[in-house]
Amino acid sequence: MGSLFRSEKMVLTQLYLQSDSAYHCLAELGELGLVQFRDLNPDVNSFHRKYVSEVRRCDEMQRSLRYLEKEIVSAKIRPHEYSENPDAPLPSEMIELESQFEKLEAEIREINSNQERLNRNFLELTELKHIFRQTSQFFSEAEQALVTGSDYRRREDEIGLLDAGHSSSSNKLSFVAGVINLERVPVFERLLWRACRGNVFLRYQEVDVELKDPTTGDPVYKAVFVIFFQGGQLQSRVKKICEGFRATIYPCPETVAERREMAMGVTTRIEDLGTVLSQTMDHRYRVLQAVAKNVQGWSTKVQKMKAIYHTLNLFNVDVAQQCLVGECWCPLADMDAIQYSLRVGHDRSGSSVMPILNVVQTKMNPPTYNKVNKFTAGFQNIIDAYGVGTYREVNPTPFSIITFPFLFAVMFGDLGHGLIMFLFALFLVLFEKKLAKFKEGGEIFGTFFHGRYIILLMGAFSMYTGFIYNDCFSKSFNIFGSSWHIGDAEKLKTGNGHDEMQLNITTDFTANNPYPFGVDPIWQVASNKLTFTNSYKMKMSVVLGVTQMMFGVVLSAFNYVFFGKRLQIFAVFIPEVIFLGSIFGYLVFMIFFKWILIDSSYLATIPGTGNPPEVPPDKGPGAPLLLIMLINMFLSFGNVPVVERFYSGQAEVQSFLVVMALLAVPWMLFTVPVVHMIKAKLRSRHGYVEFDKMEKQEQFIGDKAEEPPAEEHNMGDMFVHQSIHTIEFSLGCISNTASYLRLWALSLAHAELSEVLWNMMMRIGIKEAGGIGVIMVFGTFAVWAVLTIAILLIMEGLSAFLHALRLHWVEFNNKFYVGEGYKFRPFSFKALAEGDDQ
Repeated sequence: MGSLFRSEKMVLTQLYLQSDSAYHCLAELGELGLVQFRDLNPDVNSFHRKYVSEVRRCDEMQRSLRYLEKEIVSAKIRPHEYSENPDAPLPSEMIELESQFEKLEAEIREINSNQERLNRNFLELTELKHIFRQTSQFFSEAEQALVTGSDYRRREDEIGLLDAGHSSSSNKLSFVAGVINLERVPVFERLLWRACRGNVFLRYQEVDVELKDPTTGDPVYKAVFVIFFQGGQLQSRVKKICEGFRATIYPCPETVAERREMAMGVTTRIEDLGTVLSQTMDHRYRVLQAVAKNVQGWSTKVQKMKAIYHTLNLFNVDVAQQCLVGECWCPLADMDAIQYSLRVGHDRSGSSVMPILNVVQTKMNPPTYNKVNKFTAGFQNIIDAYGVGTYREVNPTPFSIITFPFLFAVMFGDLGHGLIMFLFALFLVLFEKKLAKFKEGGEIFGTFFHGRYIILLMGAFSMYTGFIYNDCFSKSFNIFGSSWHIGDAEKLKTGNGHDEMQLNITTDFTANNPYPFGVDPIWQVASNKLTFTNSYKMKMSVVLGVTQMMFGVVLSAFNYVFFGKRLQIFAVFIPEVIFLGSIFGYLVFMIFFKWILIDSSYLATIPGTGNPPEVPPDKGPGAPLLLIMLINMFLSFGNVPVVERFYSGQAEVQSFLVVMALLAVPWMLFTVPVVHMIKAKLRSRHGYVEFDKMEKQEQFIGDKAEEPPAEEHNMGDMFVHQSIHTIEFSLGCISNTASYLRLWALSLAHAELSEVLWNMMMRIGIKEAGGIGVIMVFGTFAVWAVLTIAILLIMEGLSAFLHALRLHWVEFNNKFYVGEGYKFRPFSFKALAEGDDQ
């Protein structure tokens, strides 16, 4: 808990490594993951560092591995998942890995090149096969039409072209056959007609089989065409047009016998080529399958090797090129583990010189390191999103583990909805090892999985608050029996013809017999339910808000004590407690006082007079309003009307609290600047400028000790800073207390929306009788369940999560949490595997 309450104590160390053992020592430190190295060569270009050539070689190996992984994915092969973590390879293994990767890459590229060439030949032969088939059909149809003369509806240009081929041997009819993409056929036909002035005849037919692009493997759709024309000039023009449309022209014999013989040869070649293609693909699959068994391990090894050399570039090299000197931040509690890892690396390297690790005294700010586990990591990420804590200040995470899901549950309180959320998170927790390897879920699933313990606690707390609200899918449980006894006289007839109950505490409630736990279920059917729940939840929100803010102020005292800021305790902490407690602490006290004091017997009389309260007869007896009491504390100073009085001496107590709250404001505003000004005058009177003992204790551990600036500037800045803090705290207490009313607002919205969904969906099906009612129940339940999950669980849950986040970031953290540190990012192979940038 100590590490979670404050960040780990860090020390800056100097590390001396012999060149021969540096690689092995860093490999062990990377496995340990507890050392953050500083760059001792910030002015040296990355290309001029000692191990830049090794880093480039690792980059080249990673490029080869990415290419192999891409090919494995394209072949639809699942890479083998390594259950064990391979060690970083030795420097001597780099040449072997490079040679192996280059050989595999060259082999795969050669196979792909041969396969692409075979696919291109296969495509060409397939297109030629369809050309022979379609041209034979074209010629047979044309010859049959000319012989029988049955086609009288042919176009004039078609008749002219075909007849010209038989009437004159000098004007012989020629043709060109080929294949073109199907989507280009309409434009191709239009351009042919216009460019050749109608002196060509085009016939085309879509290829009825799916063809594949030899390079990408994507499906392509093509059409076979035959163009008839006369003369060499038209032939040249037609070929240029075909070339412009990227149409492929194939040779096609004129006689039927030659076409038949050539088609048989093409069919034989297609069969042989298909056999060769199948064997090539099988060979490629076997090679990639063998690579897939080791590619993940290779990637991990190369990644570790590159990280080691990249970290070695942060070191300084001595003049003799025999020793590497580095600086690193280490947790003080883990120094023994770091020393042990260095000894293991030294033993593996066989070096004769032991590594040396010395602690260095420094005034630099250390990084903030909070040890977390899989349970606390999600909550720590929420705090770090607001700001990484200043070194060694109080960490809000251990308190947020309880307060965050609880405040969420106050807004989301429903036993049924909380149960669904709890079961979903419990599934993620129980099967976390399997689900951690599930990569197909996407970013949304990854977010839910990483926050599974947060969702688990939010669901559990929502079940608890739902039990207090006695609310389960907008319905209540009558477990202990109601404490209200309603007669017929209390039923008020409404205009809709329905009876509604209005509960009256003076006539219906059984004294000294409250509902044992939670809200009495009778309120679920009462017409004045909202009046009761609004009052209850509004007061509860104020109580929770003021309590959390006061707790935040108390935590600021722990920071002042830890950092030795004794002046801040007297000048800031004490007036903050007085201001917050005199106004809003008193309001919380009066809320509990009213809950305990006000009952049916008290409502009959007003203290001090014995007379009944002045309230309208139709509203029933009432009690003084706390909001009016709080306003009149300032507007009617020293005067409390009889109808607003809770206890004797109330005016004197409230007057004293108002005076204390008003005195706390100048106390916060002037004390710190005045004390520093007096000390500055004393220093100047004695002729020296020096920080006294108190000021030295006020410095944060690790801060730089800088020379004090000019006195006027220092005093002016201090006064402005203290003024801003005073105004922010004073006004913030009011605005933050009002901000906590979102707990009441969202809880009310969630409950009402749940009730609306029940009345508009499930209630309709339940009211129907017979077989139709059964069918409607199933139908309405399906709609109700979908809307409940989509709206109440996901949308309302996200809304409550964001509001709870804001209450912790703004209303709670700003009372004590500075958050101006920087995160400890150690040299860790585990962080590299998880994709964390270092």
